[in-house]
Amino acid sequence: MLAAMLDHLKLEAEIGGYEAAAARSDQVAGFYREIAALINARPRNIAFAASATHAYSTALSSIRFEPGDVVLTTRNDFISNQIAFLSLRKRFGVEIVHAPDIREGGVDVEAMAALMRTKKPKLVAATHIPTNSGLVQPIAEIGRHCRELGLLYLVDACQSIGQYPVDVEEIGADLLTSTCRKFLRGPRGSGFLFVSDRFLEAGHEPLFIDMHGARWSAPGAYEPAKSASRFEEWEFPYATVLGCAAAARYAREVGLEAISRRTPALAARLRDGLGAIAGVEVLDRGPELGALVTFSIKGWEAVPFKEAMDARRINSALSYREFAQFDFGDKDVDWCLRLSPHYYNTEREVDDVAAAVAELAA
Repeated sequence: MLAAMLDHLKLEAEIGGYEAAAARSDQVAGFYREIAALINARPRNIAFAASATHAYSTALSSIRFEPGDVVLTTRNDFISNQIAFLSLRKRFGVEIVHAPDIREGGVDVEAMAALMRTKKPKLVAATHIPTNSGLVQPIAEIGRHCRELGLLYLVDACQSIGQYPVDVEEIGADLLTSTCRKFLRGPRGSGFLFVSDRFLEAGHEPLFIDMHGARWSAPGAYEPAKSASRFEEWEFPYATVLGCAAAARYAREVGLEAISRRTPALAARLRDGLGAIAGVEVLDRGPELGALVTFSIKGWEAVPFKEAMDARRINSALSYREFAQFDFGDKDVDWCLRLSPHYYNTEREVDDVAAAVAELAA
């Protein structure tokens, strides 16, 4: 990934940005092929985005919401998605409905399906793996109900791309968004949007469409691109795009099935180690758990604890109640630390992390 990006930046410096993009046009097209292969889609259904949130908001902007329209979502959807729904409510008067959770954690699919029938939502939205816990939500089951009822379905796969096999045909998503970093291990400032043929053929287009996504066909008219490129912008970070293509190709070479076995196993080992420490509470709940491990620890404030982990060269992230109002309210915590073991980590490293937390908890 790094080599692909540096090589292109060097070429831009040598011959110019436009010329470098033209010289590497086939490699740039490879981004769409690689992402499409990653999620069982076609290249024409893939759009590059600056981030998962950028992809998500662009997708939302293409849906013509009216007062009284319903957005049906889960209590575990990502913070930026929840804020976007609230913005839609403020601007257009949409109703936000959150499906309830099952006792073990995660959305109650049957209750959500019942709400689909009674509320007739304009959009159904679900996050596959929330950023604030290890929960894996049953997005394919939700998609089956959406298909049966002909409902638009938007999936946030930001934490699952690169961690699990993701198949848009199996999921039945009309729209799916993700970053290219996190578990896919691509560069920051990159993401993608999958747009189904059904959604394209229905004429959906982003609120602000530019010269890349549309043709100015007459002084008073434009024609949107027939592919998902209508969701892209003309200005393109070509080195970043090539880095994303390399990351997606590498993940497929390693094998998503193998990764999806390895990462949850490491996470389960870490949860076991953390759960045995007095004063530490593992916070992950749900019938299926992935490779995000969250926990709280008594006697520490958030920032000093993370700094103590940083000092031990342990990469981690903090999540606060404002990131997950429903989930953290249920768990009665104000913050947690998040760890994300990946396939390249070893059992020894996982055990060392648990030992470091035990030392800090003592």
